[in-house]
This record gives sequence, structure tokens and C-alpha cells, in this order.
Amino acid sequence: MLSNRLRSSLASVILIATALSAPVIGQKVDKESRKPAKLDKALTTAVENDDKGEQRVIIRLVPGASLALADTLRANGRKVNHVHPTINAIAATIPAADLDMLASLASVASISTDAVVTAEQTATVVPYTLRTTMGLASQSPGGNRVGVAVIDSGLDPSSEFDSRILGFYDFTAEGVAAPPSDAYGHGTHVAGRIAGNGDLSYRRYRGMAPKARLYGLKVLDANGAGSTSDVISAIEFATANKTRLGIDIINLSLGHPILEPADTDPLVQAVELAVRAGIVVVVSAGNYGINPQTGLPGYAGILSPGNAPSAITVGALMTGDTAVRTDDRLAPYSSRGPSWYDGTAKPDIVAPGHSAVSVAALNSTLYVNNPALHVDSAYMKLSGTSMAAAVVSGTAALVIEASRTVSNGVDISPNAVKAILEYTAVRLTAEDGVQYDDLAQGAGGVNAQGAIALASSINVSIPTSSWWLVTAVSPSSTIANEVLPWAQRVLWGGSEGSGSLIYNHETAWATNIVWGNNIVWGNNIVWGNNIVWGNNIVWGNNIVWGNSLIGTADGQTVIWGASIGDAGMTVWGNLACSTTTSQSVLTSRLK
Repeated sequence: MLSNRLRSSLASVILIATALSAPVIGQKVDKESRKPAKLDKALTTAVENDDKGEQRVIIRLVPGASLALADTLRANGRKVNHVHPTINAIAATIPAADLDMLASLASVASISTDAVVTAEQTATVVPYTLRTTMGLASQSPGGNRVGVAVIDSGLDPSSEFDSRILGFYDFTAEGVAAPPSDAYGHGTHVAGRIAGNGDLSYRRYRGMAPKARLYGLKVLDANGAGSTSDVISAIEFATANKTRLGIDIINLSLGHPILEPADTDPLVQAVELAVRAGIVVVVSAGNYGINPQTGLPGYAGILSPGNAPSAITVGALMTGDTAVRTDDRLAPYSSRGPSWYDGTAKPDIVAPGHSAVSVAALNSTLYVNNPALHVDSAYMKLSGTSMAAAVVSGTAALVIEASRTVSNGVDISPNAVKAILEYTAVRLTAEDGVQYDDLAQGAGGVNAQGAIALASSINVSIPTSSWWLVTAVSPSSTIANEVLPWAQRVLWGGSEGSGSLIYNHETAWATNIVWGNNIVWGNNIVWGNNIVWGNNIVWGNNIVWGNSLIGTADGQTVIWGASIGDAGMTVWGNLACSTTTSQSVLTSRLK
């Protein structure tokens, strides 16, 4: 809102008759009072759709009007990009909510989109961007006021993150607060997929939640390796400071071989405690979807902490570089379940992770040593479930933002977020038309458009055991002109639920419930005996590493980094470590 002094100033510079009649920037104005011709088609659509985001615009003033409007915009926190005196215009970035007010001013002749210009050329594929294949329009939610802790190799400051890196802590140096940095480059790439604003690519390479707040928790060194204990320390810090810092999500695009049951795995337990504290924890599944002995799809390749029951464990899909979803395929390297020891059905969901473009840390090891992976002058291309996990973290931020708008200030629980993502997922089929099994794709491909729609229709403040769907939803999404039915199922540990369970505030969605434990649903219906992989026996020749635990090639050595054939997957080279130290030597591995 404007002060009286600024209101008077605005009145004078825009030639309004009196200070009392001057509208306030950010104030709603009756749409009928605006001449529609003042806004171009794109901005008119933004107003009609009640766009909550910002728009880059060019405001042209009537002849003789003062350009001092630029000063008034700045004084009210709006970004003025350019002043064009030759055409009596101002280029600015403003909230879409300001458009009606500005268009109603007598001194404004027109307001136009500050559009991206390109050379004319033909293309053989549909232009692909991450948000378009997720069904998101420019006015879709951006994760505003949602905090994401990226536990990784660091964060490199960039205009992609503007002023949204709100904290950086180096857990390779006992968690000391430090200026943001990223010697390896993996964390920056992941953060860009989560929350990059696309500033360096005219928004083409925007992340899923370009308004989310970021916290960098460094646990990996310049070679992409670190210790499990450092990761645990970082998770503990995020959990303890959830309220003070506003951390809603933790992204863990890293892991190590599963060496013990989940109940005794310290990394898994740290994850479970974070979820119990109300933090959504998203974890990469791993890049072990191929049996190295046979070259065929292999099972049981999930890494820790992807075996954490309550984590959202994410596999990778390939988009075919198109916005349509029916040509999405499972990335062959994406780890399949079940988890070792516990036999838990994982992954929970899959997301775009192959040849993923995101902002680069230009002085980092990954960027400097791999010129073939460069895209333009500010981005690079990487593949793996690390990149896929970032997409789901960004989507979770959009779900949380959408939920807050209808839930009277009550935050949605991590279990409910996970259920919404699974229920609205899009099922994937292979090239032969056969649907991938649940141990390969989980519930299916993440569907941000559907997840936002469902989250916007559920009031989580409604008491447990009550119907909490307050707005009717159609269980399908339209993306790239295709109508895609939702999966309408929830994978509960080793069992499957379907129907309208998500429409009711079940005990299972509470924060104090470990995902996968037997829960009495509704009218004494118990999940627990229906194993999701049915009669398909995956143990035996299809296990990724034969009869050995994943990562143990000869009983003594853990072999990392075998090339999987894509340029984005060969950047790790070969790294060996003893099985006696593999628990403490942790690498992000582009999972």
C-alpha cells in the first residue's frame, strides 16, 4: 500500500485530478473501469485468470505525460528495467494484480508484454520446457513463501535465484554459516531445477517453483563426495530450525548403498524424524536400473535414504524433449525397487531427469571438466534421478503453496503431500504399449498441474476422519492438448490403495504416522496383505547386482561410476571404495 505522501506523488505524475482519486499500487480495481484495449492479449488473459505472479511489461504513456511514474513504481517496490524516453514508455516487472490499476490511469496509453524475441526458424520437435510438460502456465503458482533446504554440494549465487538464497551452511566444516558457493556444481544444478527463475534464458529453463526460498546445506566436496554423518547433521539442523527458518522441504539428491534395514539405518532415521517434524523429504532413487551382468532391467537398486518409508523416493523419466506426456518413458538407469532388507515398494514416483538443463556453477568441477554438457553460456545438461528428485521437490513446493490458500493457515502434512503426488500421477507405458510395473515407476509420472488442482480442493484444517474435499475435482489433467487420467492410487509400503481415500482426512495422512505401517482405513478396511508386485518375482536373476548387495561387485569393493551411455551420465568416471567405508563415503552420483 502507498503512504499518503506517495499517493499524492502518484496522483501528480499520472495527471489524476486529486490525491484522493489516485488508485493504490496493488489495489484491486473493478475490471469494468479499465479499457480492455489498453492491455494486450497475453496480459488480458493474465488478468482474467487472476494471475498471482509477476509480468514483464512495457507501459506506454500518453503524449506529454511525465516519466516520473518510473520513480513511483520503484518507490513501491516494483522493478523498473528500462526507461524509454523516445517512445515515452517504461519497461518494468510488476505483479499481475497491478495491471488493472495501471490500465485505469488516464496517463497510460497501453501496456504490452515485454516479450521474448527470437530468430524465425523451423523445428522438428515441440518446444520443451520443464514447466510446460508439467502442465503449468505462466500464471501457475511459483512456490511463494515455501522454504526448500538443498542438502548437496552447495549453491552458487546467480540471478536465477535473485535474493531467495536465505541461508548457507557448510556441514563439511561443522555447519558454519558461510557465503553461498558450490565447488562441485551439482547442488546448483539441482537448485535450479527446483527454484531457478529462468532469468538467464528468458524463462525457458525455469525451475518448478521459481519463487521458492532456498537454503544451501553443503555436505559434498569439490569431487561430489561427502560423509553420511555430515548429511545427518544437515538434516538435523534443518529439522531443528524448521520453524525459525521456514523450511518446508528437504531435497536429498544423494545416497549410499543400503547396508542394513531401514529401522537401523541412521540416515533413514534422520529422514523419518524430519518427516515427523512436518518436513517433506524428497530423495533420489539411484541410477542402478540396469543389471550389469545381463544388461537387462534390474530390480532392488534403490539407495539409502531412498529406502526411508516416509520419504518421497523419485525415479527418472525421459520426456523425449516434448511437452506431451504420452511419449514419456522410464530412464533405463533409474533404480527400481523393492528396497533391500525391507522389501518396500520404491520408487514412489518418477519425474523428468534425463538430459535435464539447469543453471551451472561456472567455476565448478562439473562445468569446467565437462564442456560437452554446456548449454548456452549459463546452463548445463545432466541426467539422473538427482535431477528428477529436484522436480518433485519443486512440485511439492507448489502443492504446499496451493494448500495454504484453502486451509486457514494449517500446513499440509508430508504424508498428505506424498499421497496427492501419487494420486494425481500419470501412468507411463513403454514403447510396446505395456505399462511399467509399480517397482519401476511407482505411482507414475509426477503431474504438477493435477497435484495443484487437488491440493487446492482439500482443506487440511478439517478434522480427522472427515471428508476434506471442499471443491469437486475431475481426476484428469489436460497437458499439451492431451487428456491424461490420474493414477488414482496410493502405494502404501507393500500394498496399494485406490478409490477416493485421498478425499478423506484419514489417520494415515498425519505427521506421526510412518508411511507404510498398517493403518485401519475408513470402515475397518486394513491395507497390508496386497503386495504391489503381485506374483512377479523380482528376486533372482533380475537383481541389479546378482546375489550380492547393491554396490558389492566382488564382496570387497564398491564400484561406482560405470558409464550408462549418455553424455550426462559419464561425468563421474570410476570411483572405488572399500565396503568397510562405503557407509561413510557418500556421493551424489547424479541420482
